[in-house]
Amino acid sequence: MSTALRFDLGAPDLGAWRAGNTGVEGVWHFDSGRPGRRVMISALIHGNELCGAWALKDLLDAGVRPMAGQLTLALCNLAAFDQFDPGNHDASRFVDQDMNRQWQDARIDAADTLERRRCAALRPFAQAADWLLDLHSMHEPGAPLLLTGMQPRNLQLARAMGAPEHIVIDAGHQDGTRLRDYGRFGLPDAEAGDSRSLLVECGFHGDPASRGVARDQCVRFLQAAGTLAPDALPGWRQMDAPRQWALEVTGPVVAKSERFAFTEPFTGLEVIARAGTVIGDNDGEPVTTPYDDCVLVMPSTRQARAGVTVVRFARRRPL
Repeated sequence: MSTALRFDLGAPDLGAWRAGNTGVEGVWHFDSGRPGRRVMISALIHGNELCGAWALKDLLDAGVRPMAGQLTLALCNLAAFDQFDPGNHDASRFVDQDMNRQWQDARIDAADTLERRRCAALRPFAQAADWLLDLHSMHEPGAPLLLTGMQPRNLQLARAMGAPEHIVIDAGHQDGTRLRDYGRFGLPDAEAGDSRSLLVECGFHGDPASRGVARDQCVRFLQAAGTLAPDALPGWRQMDAPRQWALEVTGPVVAKSERFAFTEPFTGLEVIARAGTVIGDNDGEPVTTPYDDCVLVMPSTRQARAGVTVVRFARRRPL
């Protein structure tokens, strides 16, 4: 799981779009002047996840503007992106710490790392947004995944979008809060009003196809929000999934150390038929599947260290 993978997706030139138009570097905001949702798309939460940066650049290059409501496009961890090296892409995931574990006000207010200070600059935009799409990619090759959190409203939106095939229902990570769970995005449906938030994993970081997935998810999301017309951005929308599966995460496997190892080179979405099957070694402790027909979600040891999730167990059902 830790062998070198070919990185074929080049880094976009963000020079024309670096400054933003909000006074915050990398953040663009457009107001239609008409009633509608305040929609935000974020990318580069991790500096080596290039597909989202490409998608936002493509939106900006295309001159996209909201037909109703407001649209914010945020290139988030530019400092990490500036360190990107395709030969050592893991090193540019973040500068000081994972930005997608810092979305708690106490951590942001501490302002004691580069990522927390950047979160503080981005926080007003996240707080103002009604709908959020957060674009990511994966450590390992695998099929795209749309992560909804635990809220039924987000699962309903994922179903309405019609792709990708696999929808992950999960409670997040042990080591901190993601942007898609921040503030009212993490509230129960009864308290959250019109808020919606999705995180999409578009495929392997270095796969050029991840850019197409990111573009597809942007157009589906913006059309579902009423931000763009149904016929906007022709050619961006890919084929609908032939079916969609809900993967209900029942728990993570958290590494005890960097020595965590899987028994096989799992790539994700494997269905392990029997409960009790050994799938890994967690620093001397066998890791076994908790139930029959257990699905492995995003297995990877590429970032393995104490406290980091290396795989999640899930039950699968059709949507």
